[in-house]
Amino acid sequence: MRKAPFVGILAFSIVLFMMPIGHMVMVLIEFIFGHHYKYPAATLLGLFGALFLLIGTKSENENMGTLLGFFSGIFIWTGWVEFSFVYFASHLNIAPLIENGEVVTKPEYLLMPSSIGIFFATVLFFFFNKDTRCNFFRWFHRHLKLKVGKPSSVRNRTISSITAMETIYITWFFYIILLLVYDESLFGQYPLATYSMFFISLVWSLYLFIQLIKFQIMAPAIRYAIPTVIIFWNTVEILGRWNFFEEIWVQPQIFITEMSLIVIAFISVTVLSIYSSNKTEKIHKIKNV
Repeated sequence: MRKAPFVGILAFSIVLFMMPIGHMVMVLIEFIFGHHYKYPAATLLGLFGALFLLIGTKSENENMGTLLGFFSGIFIWTGWVEFSFVYFASHLNIAPLIENGEVVTKPEYLLMPSSIGIFFATVLFFFFNKDTRCNFFRWFHRHLKLKVGKPSSVRNRTISSITAMETIYITWFFYIILLLVYDESLFGQYPLATYSMFFISLVWSLYLFIQLIKFQIMAPAIRYAIPTVIIFWNTVEILGRWNFFEEIWVQPQIFITEMSLIVIAFISVTVLSIYSSNKTEKIHKIKNV
């Protein structure tokens, strides 16, 4: 389990199982706390994310810092970002998008594409950051011959905050892309756009997965698995919209057994990743001695 391809598969599994759990948490907050108390509960969830981030920045263990950063990103996105859209969609009385008598897009997701300007304005900071290790950004740096400066030492990077921001921004970006593709007044009127998005995401995530299973160290594998899984999740979202299967994570109160198994699987692979990475660190220390 401490060698390729198992390291990459384990990292992929951690991020993959977290995706439906993130959806489940949002639904359960609304279901359990109701209209009046869901916003304080969501605020508290975001605070837990901030606490995880604080602990992660103080951790000298790269694997733990990466995991805490990932969890922090998920909690902050769900608690503070998504529920802020939920609140203002309700405050502005935005109606959901209904097709054939069913809600296909909730009000908060109709509002979310309006943040596209903020996204591109703030992502410039990361694009021109000399310390970025993002392969996507660095591809543009190379081919556009952009000299953004000499990067700092890897040891000086705050892995936890980098992972949290990676999680938030990649999630945000693909939410916007999918919602624009679904929008009937924009790309939604062209079925080819949705099909193209599906196949591009499938092929792209497959390519990234092939690269991922070459990793032999858990922490960078998890960071690489985040965009790999989120891009793959586009295909899951589209298939769900096409009614290919029941999205059990949006009805966890009904599919209790299935979601419980996903949570157990997530805990299992996370514990296994921590155990295997700790073993690897001990082996490296013994070799160095």
